[in-house]
Amino acid sequence: MVLNNEQLKKIYYGAYSFAETEDGYLQAFQYSKAQMDYFAKASIIWYERCSASAAKTLEFVTEATKISFDYKIIWMGSQDSFELCVDGLITDIVYVKDIKEEGTISFTLEGKKKNVIIYLPADATVVIKNFEINADIMPVKKGPKVLWLGDSITQGYGPLRSGNTYVSVANRLLGYDIINQGIGGYIYDKNSLMKMEGYKPDKIIVALGTNQYGTETMKDIEEYYEVLTEIYKDTPILCITPIWRGDNLEGIPTLIRFCNKIKDIVKKYKSVSVVDGFELVPHLPEYYLDNLHPNQLGSEVYGRNLVRAIEKLGF
Repeated sequence: MVLNNEQLKKIYYGAYSFAETEDGYLQAFQYSKAQMDYFAKASIIWYERCSASAAKTLEFVTEATKISFDYKIIWMGSQDSFELCVDGLITDIVYVKDIKEEGTISFTLEGKKKNVIIYLPADATVVIKNFEINADIMPVKKGPKVLWLGDSITQGYGPLRSGNTYVSVANRLLGYDIINQGIGGYIYDKNSLMKMEGYKPDKIIVALGTNQYGTETMKDIEEYYEVLTEIYKDTPILCITPIWRGDNLEGIPTLIRFCNKIKDIVKKYKSVSVVDGFELVPHLPEYYLDNLHPNQLGSEVYGRNLVRAIEKLGF
């Protein structure tokens, strides 16, 4: 059975909208056109990454033993992976460094009823078509709609594994229906916050700040939360303050002061809860790719500790 693009959309998660390319591939977007137009004017780095396949997944229940699909990589930041997850366990990894920019990916599975997740590369823009499977598929039941806002760590750079970003690790346990609006290099920028027609998240998670902790003013952060809480009135929001970073140890006191100022800013909003990022990832280089972005181990710990924090807060 080969799914057409309309059928494929029914098992495709992490997208706000879809478009079909001239050669028939399905492309998914996590931002509105107005937001992407803003990025195009503001920063080429942000614009390139705003349509990356971060946290985009194919998810379904099936008894299939074979799955395949055609893919094309139309932009790439770094080389991570396509991954297969069966009943919560990663069972196959196809590294981008080992494949061509265009081709077909196939997975073999055991013939029993199972929950399947296929993770698309986090730091690349991937389009797909001709999804073929040798058994029926059923949609999965997802939890609340959650909008995730962040920078490169949230987008998924660091572990170089799409199924091992902290967002992917956390969401395998949480089961949210997420849209990941993380972009490499991003900051607290109110201009990117716009109403997304037809989309209303049940919750919002914000993980920003590490790219601007040396700022002399907190005006951008203050205005960001003013706009965010105005657009999404009464929507529960979780603010994750920046995690530890070891690339500039002399700057740690400045980073801590910055985190404390963020906590002070969000205190005035009843809808905003806070998780201290310094409590999520160990303060050791072994947990980081470059003393800034958590590696596979760091992302695993980050995601699991975040879930514990969310459960403790009742968020």
